[in-house]
Amino acid sequence: MSKQNYPIYQTERGYLTETTRQKYIAKAVASKLLPKDAHRMPEILSLKASNNMKKPIQFWQLYSVLGQDPIVGIVSDFYSRVFADEKWFRTPFARVGDVNHHIGTQASMWLDVMGGGPYYHGAEYRLNFHHTHNAHMLLDEKGARRWVKLMVQALESSQHLMTDDPRVRPSINTFLAHFFAKYASDFKFKNCENFGKTNPPFSCKINFMNMTAKSIEALSEEELRYALSARGVNMGGNLSKADLVQKALSL
Repeated sequence: MSKQNYPIYQTERGYLTETTRQKYIAKAVASKLLPKDAHRMPEILSLKASNNMKKPIQFWQLYSVLGQDPIVGIVSDFYSRVFADEKWFRTPFARVGDVNHHIGTQASMWLDVMGGGPYYHGAEYRLNFHHTHNAHMLLDEKGARRWVKLMVQALESSQHLMTDDPRVRPSINTFLAHFFAKYASDFKFKNCENFGKTNPPFSCKINFMNMTAKSIEALSEEELRYALSARGVNMGGNLSKADLVQKALSL
């Protein structure tokens, strides 16, 4: 694929961007998907996607890559499926508004979180109110399975909207998985669904020259392999973690 030059689209914080980013970072740090100091790292906090293809796109950076139309297009595909689905599933949506109403409100939420600017007035209060009063009857395991099934279908058919950057789809999946985990917790249903591959761990550049032997030994095997490979060290053979540590110490 061609070299990227992000941002393609100018970004702006929305009403949900900051709180969503903070909550995701806290969970991602706990899960070791992001480094402990992620909340202080400009390249993670930025609304602009990295041009380094080894760095995942955080979902609040998606607008800088996609802009408005592809995001709205994905949401439109999803709701066309919702309103064509079985009566038990589509009826709660239809009671709130027609397909265009749902496309407008959901796309506003996506754009707001993804760095497009202040689209989703009411922020978390509005989002929580909607799910508690309008969507609660579908927020169980049966409703979750159908929602995820239709969303995955929409994502698959919208692949052409995601550019040729392979990091986009995992970033969207990460966004959806983050919010779905919140809904599962809020409404006490078991979340067994997934949207596909999500963002890999964020790999920081490791400079062994500035590290003590103890701090090098504390690195995970994955971190050691990544950092040594980045420095052009031969990684051939069946190397144990102790072997990797010795290679790092010898640099």
